[in-house]
Amino acid sequence: MERLTIKDIPLEEYTITPGSACQGCGPALAARLVFKALGNKVIRHGVPSCPDSVTRTPHTFSVFESAGAALTGISRALKVLGREDVLAVGFIGDGGTYDIGFQALSAAAERNEDILWFCKNNEAYMNTGIQRSSATPLYAWTTTTQVGPRGRGKETPRKNLPFIIAAHHVPYVATASIAFPTDLIGKVLHAKRLRGFRFIDILCPCPTGWRFDPSRTIEVARLAVQTGMWALYEIIDGREFRLTYKPKKLKPVEEYLRLQGRFRHLTDREIEEIQRMVNENWERLLKLDEMGEFPL
Repeated sequence: MERLTIKDIPLEEYTITPGSACQGCGPALAARLVFKALGNKVIRHGVPSCPDSVTRTPHTFSVFESAGAALTGISRALKVLGREDVLAVGFIGDGGTYDIGFQALSAAAERNEDILWFCKNNEAYMNTGIQRSSATPLYAWTTTTQVGPRGRGKETPRKNLPFIIAAHHVPYVATASIAFPTDLIGKVLHAKRLRGFRFIDILCPCPTGWRFDPSRTIEVARLAVQTGMWALYEIIDGREFRLTYKPKKLKPVEEYLRLQGRFRHLTDREIEEIQRMVNENWERLLKLDEMGEFPL
């Protein structure tokens, strides 16, 4: 990735304000940062998600299942037309990435199609009513993972999709956060120059679905990284691994969890369980970073 400072962030704006976004919308801010870095030589493809009308760039639209196939067609058509200066870009939520769209996503990655795919990850199906996705964390409340006598929220941890995509041996996979704009834009600029399948998973807190005050979106996104709930890293060619943010000491996960209504039901034991999982995962990531290798 490119190492940037705030002064290096492009000034041009390619997003529609306010578009269809709620107050404090994380995905809308992700769009603003991503397309600042990409510029206007893109064709953006989307599926049903929120916000869905976010950029002043040409865009296409399809059903959840077919984004990978649609982007393949766009990319190959651009090549036939000799317009390899124009990028085929997917800007798609976790439902259309982790779940319903995964088959076509995996197929496109396996073929190493010339596609740049961004997951605007707000960890649930927010635009259809806050239903769980496989990106939803353990114990999180959603409308389909209720809390009460028969449930404690989502019963399983979220899918490790970046590692799954990296196992397809694609040129570039990264995670990012809207609270770390220079890290995010540096990764976008790096991926922009590559060819083949590139995937960046961006954590985008949703005040509506996560149940926090809209003014605290960046605070929540930053704490996700500082506590280790969301690590920032990149994987190159399915072989090299690098953490791009390493705090000297992780903050307690409770600081992150207690800000969100979707976790307000957690007991001390459940918080301790999440803390243990985060600690174990962070130790694994530190070892990978020390070796500089991705464990295929």
